[in-house]
Amino acid sequence: QYNNHRFLLRDHLTMFVCSSTVASRIVSQQGSAGPRASASIISKLAPGSRRSYNVKQKVFSSSSGSSNTYSTSSNYYFPAVLAAGVTAAGFVTIQQQQVAECEESHSPKKKDWYKEKIYEMCRSFVDKQQEDKLATYWPRVVLILFGPPGAGKGTHGPKIEELLTIPQLSTGDMLRAAVAAETPVGLKAKAIMAAGGLVSDDIVVGIIRDRIRQDDCKYGFILDGFPRTLVQAKALDAMLAEEGACVTKVIELDVPDSVLEERICGRWIHKTSGRSYHVKFAPPKSMILDAENKPIPSSMTDDVTGEPLMQRPDDTAEALVKRLKGYHHETIPILKHYQPKGIVRSVNANQGMQGVWEEVLQALQRKKS
Repeated sequence: QYNNHRFLLRDHLTMFVCSSTVASRIVSQQGSAGPRASASIISKLAPGSRRSYNVKQKVFSSSSGSSNTYSTSSNYYFPAVLAAGVTAAGFVTIQQQQVAECEESHSPKKKDWYKEKIYEMCRSFVDKQQEDKLATYWPRVVLILFGPPGAGKGTHGPKIEELLTIPQLSTGDMLRAAVAAETPVGLKAKAIMAAGGLVSDDIVVGIIRDRIRQDDCKYGFILDGFPRTLVQAKALDAMLAEEGACVTKVIELDVPDSVLEERICGRWIHKTSGRSYHVKFAPPKSMILDAENKPIPSSMTDDVTGEPLMQRPDDTAEALVKRLKGYHHETIPILKHYQPKGIVRSVNANQGMQGVWEEVLQALQRKKS
């Protein structure tokens, strides 16, 4: 039906333009009588026109009320007949084109194309309805990802983000974004940092509240680096309750401390891109070892840009001891806080990446497999 209406409308428009354009151009070449004949043809094709020509009285009148008398001659009839013939030829051509297009539209290939387009439109409509229902009635996925430095949060966090199509939120990134956007909470944090103070838990929770109200968090989000203390965990629970949500999953990437030292101390970073290398597990192509089998710093360059790599100041054995001590002291109470709810899953991250990812997938399921 859509094609039939489209063809009919196209025919009417084409016939009108063809007749008026061709007639006016041809007739205008036949002398003073030409424009009048053209006007007569147009008036027949467009009933709403107020122009008319009375052949018997030889008078041409227009909507303005003016009239002129002309003599009948062959110069008048010939252009009119010629224009009508051109119009008829154009009509036949249009009909042939319409038949060809109709036959093409009924071909198996064209039918499959139309079916696919209709299916896509229906699927898009249904998906939108389904998304609205999920955002309105289903609980949001609120995932907290725990793990000591070097456990693999930076590796598996983005993969979870892609799998669930929900954003991974970092408190540091959210804080900087809030300060840059000069939100009310961001301005408070900016004033505190400018005075050399530490941002309070209330401000951090307020920044998280503003962030999770954005559209990309309506189905859920992943928290990385928060909460760090039991007090923060309880403040997070209270804020989520006000938003009609709650923590739905806690995943801990478990790695022995002895293994972490090797992972952390061998890590090199490309500061601009964030690409990470490791002298043992993922060395850069340019790496050269000295006599003690340690990398020469000047040889550590990025594979893509050739720029120098760097080690973080806290990626040392001494700093790692302090970081791990603080992590275990603060994280264990948080895990115990959420364990009664049955949402805590521990993943053995001391294995190959594929094995870790398979356990992460199992941990993300609603029920234990």
